[in-house]
Amino acid sequence: MTTRRDFIKKTILGTTALSLGGSLHHLNAREYTKIIGANDRIRVAAIGVNARGYALSANFVKQKGCEITYICDVDLRAAEKCAQNVEKIQGNRPKIVTDFRMALDAKDVDAVFVATPDHWHALASLWAMKAGKDVYSEKPASYCPAEGEALIKAVKKYKRVYQIGTQRRSWPNIVEGIKALKKGVIGDVFFGKAWYANNRAPIGKGKETAVPEWLDWDFWQGPAPRRPYKDNIVHYNWHWFWHWGTGEALNNGTHMIDMLRWGMELDYPTRVNSVGGRYCYHDDWETPDTQVINIDYGGKKAMTLELRSCNLQKIENSTSGVIFYGTKGNLVIPSNDSYRIYDMNNKLIKEQNSKIKVDPHNLMNPAETLDAIHINNFFDAIRKGTKLHADVTTGHISTLLMQLGNIANRVGRTLDIDPKNGHILNDKEANKLWSRKYQPGFEVKI
Repeated sequence: MTTRRDFIKKTILGTTALSLGGSLHHLNAREYTKIIGANDRIRVAAIGVNARGYALSANFVKQKGCEITYICDVDLRAAEKCAQNVEKIQGNRPKIVTDFRMALDAKDVDAVFVATPDHWHALASLWAMKAGKDVYSEKPASYCPAEGEALIKAVKKYKRVYQIGTQRRSWPNIVEGIKALKKGVIGDVFFGKAWYANNRAPIGKGKETAVPEWLDWDFWQGPAPRRPYKDNIVHYNWHWFWHWGTGEALNNGTHMIDMLRWGMELDYPTRVNSVGGRYCYHDDWETPDTQVINIDYGGKKAMTLELRSCNLQKIENSTSGVIFYGTKGNLVIPSNDSYRIYDMNNKLIKEQNSKIKVDPHNLMNPAETLDAIHINNFFDAIRKGTKLHADVTTGHISTLLMQLGNIANRVGRTLDIDPKNGHILNDKEANKLWSRKYQPGFEVKI
């Protein structure tokens, strides 16, 4: 099978040979390698670079054969800071634009990464694929379930590479642990528990005020219907407003539930329920700061997720992680690239640790070295057609489970789910949250 990259390389090499008068065979090994390297370079536009995107830009550009040609952000301060950092690493300065559509029109962009607020993830990815660019998107894949389904269709229609940023699917010790799990190291796995804990401060009561001169507030809102600017939304607190964010469930829960789903080999459930609310402070925070999501698979297997945004008490000596419960023992994956296996008497029978430190509360760069593996898997898929560790369907289903948990929490009841496609059954109120209202001109259309 000839990949797009193979075709480009062969075409450019052929053109180069002609331009050299057929003398390509006279080139020495170093000159030949330079031609191949130039043709195989992946030029990337970084979309959203304030925090996580700033770290991603540095990580991307450190990888062999990658060049960042555009920095795209509605915050000019963040864009300038990121451009300076990228220039230090790669030696040349990327262009800065506030409207990333300018980068999508550029010929010197092959791929993008999307690290915007959640409400932009699907539309930015969709516009990029329409423009012929491959996409690496931070989780969650989408703001609402309908957007995730649109992404799956878009990948097929536009024949693009799309990787979701559930990076643990590339961390070597976790991969090893999941393989052992699937081979039956703890027998038949029937239950999985995931958790995430943090100590987040209150966000106060926001005040309407003038938009800062460094911010394009209109384009920041993008697909979301317009609202006045308040002083406690940008940059991070948008996570806790339903209009733009998806709460802790999709902010960090997606990573945890993705590992459970991966290890237990589960896709769409049959029932989902959730309890929780904003318990710890009285402020503008709308999404739950404390939440439990339960996911049932036909009464045969189940998963649960505990989220605490305002209480850092650890489980299994870790502020985040998962436990698989089986008929012959248990397997624990904490917040780092490691795992532990216990027998039925809770005796430790194997422990695999990593020397690479991971800080799950670092908003920008919790695990640069490990995440580079995931980034290079994305590059290999573009260049060589390598199978992705976290493709669009993987990203959609893991995102959807958290979206269903949030919907169940908001309507206050258990949702019955079609196990064939994840759709909510017989609940008009809940299904209103399957999609969202869009700002005209920013609809998610394939």
